[in-house]
Amino acid sequence: MPTLRTTSPGWICAFACACGSLLFSPPSVATNDYGLPSLGAASTSVSNEEYRLGRAWLRQFRAQAPQWQDPITNDYLQSLIARLAPHSDINGLRTITVMVDNASLNAFAVPGGVVGINSGLFAFAEDEGAFVSVLAHELGHLSQRHYARGSARAAQTQLPAMAAMLAGMLIAASGGGDAGMAAAMGSQAALIQDQLSYSRLFEQEADNIGLQAMADAGYDPEAMVRMFSAMQRMARLQGDTPPEFLLTHPVTDNRLSAAQARAAQLNVADAYTSDTLYDMMRARALLSIYTNTPQQAASRLAQEGAEQAAQDYLAALIDARNGQTDSALGQLDRLANEHPDFAMLPASAASVALEAGRYDQAIQRSQQLLRFMPNYLPAQLVLAEAQLQRDPQAAYDLLRDITSQNPENPQGFNLLAEAAGRSGHDSWGHLARAEHLQLTGRVDRGIRQLSIARDAAERENNQQALARIEQRREEFIEYREALEDFS
Repeated sequence: MPTLRTTSPGWICAFACACGSLLFSPPSVATNDYGLPSLGAASTSVSNEEYRLGRAWLRQFRAQAPQWQDPITNDYLQSLIARLAPHSDINGLRTITVMVDNASLNAFAVPGGVVGINSGLFAFAEDEGAFVSVLAHELGHLSQRHYARGSARAAQTQLPAMAAMLAGMLIAASGGGDAGMAAAMGSQAALIQDQLSYSRLFEQEADNIGLQAMADAGYDPEAMVRMFSAMQRMARLQGDTPPEFLLTHPVTDNRLSAAQARAAQLNVADAYTSDTLYDMMRARALLSIYTNTPQQAASRLAQEGAEQAAQDYLAALIDARNGQTDSALGQLDRLANEHPDFAMLPASAASVALEAGRYDQAIQRSQQLLRFMPNYLPAQLVLAEAQLQRDPQAAYDLLRDITSQNPENPQGFNLLAEAAGRSGHDSWGHLARAEHLQLTGRVDRGIRQLSIARDAAERENNQQALARIEQRREEFIEYREALEDFS
């Protein structure tokens, strides 16, 4: 495996780059107890059916793909997208991120503004610029609505083809490999020749949007050129049997030259870099990948020239895993003092305390951080989980706020269900369990859970809960209809 610090071994725009993407405006969020959007709500720029398919895909993906549950890294990923978004022509699109527990190189964007990455992308992209170039390219596809444009001349088959294509993407992104790609490509048999001439244009458009966005956001656009060069070298090394992602995302000499020429013309505004913070996120990813052999993560991070602070951070995480909690907390506190702008460091310490069963410390540490960053989700989740052991009612109140602000977060609803059960809010607890089930693609089970919630609400004579449960039942049935397109 190549380990060049300045040239990452390649990246994948995955299937969205081969098939294109749709731009969606964010759904209108109804005012209710959880602030949940309806799958059918979409702007007039796209059809409700397209939006429903994209969101149904996300739920099926959660049901089938191994999720990388890491709120700290996910918050960082969202922060990068938020930095790029104003410069990516996505016109207020509210993106949703998903992370896959898979060491292979992958990234994707699908309808509804879903942007996903594998943990392996962190492993292969050895600096922040390289990683950002992947996200910038994906946002470029979203901004140009490439799938919708490419399918425009096949209106009669667009939605069935899209459903089948997304089903194939789901299989492949979940680890199905060639079978998934075959399904995706087979679904487009009637469209592929028509779109072939467009795909090269779409890739160039996404490159140009991404390069400009990087420069405007303060990142060196040459990082994307380095990624293209690495991809091209990998393709040549693999000969006639390149990896699947290189088949779906070829880099020609012309494309590389065009990107290089474009990058050379751009001026970087307000130069920005945070390789120390990125290296810490890489440490988390490598520890997830090498979960059974954490020293391999440490060795790789050191060999690839990571900042010493990141190496110390990884050492602290390994100490925590080995039960050396005091040593881990001491190192994390020292790093937090040296890097006071990195909220993930005190959040990591609070999480270490929580995992060690030091609930009072976890509460104190997370509350201290939240005084400075009230809506920092990683700290909120640690606080809520620790409060479950000390004050379930406080946890319930906090998790109601968390799920209202983050209606697409399955972890929040999972914790809310537990907190509600422990604090005597049975009907709301069953409803929260139903929400968790539908968010993770198990809508039929969610509907059955709503029946249990209704029975509990009737026993409690809770009219507000009954009204909400009935509303959600109708919406869950709509969700199920959308999911049937992937059957």
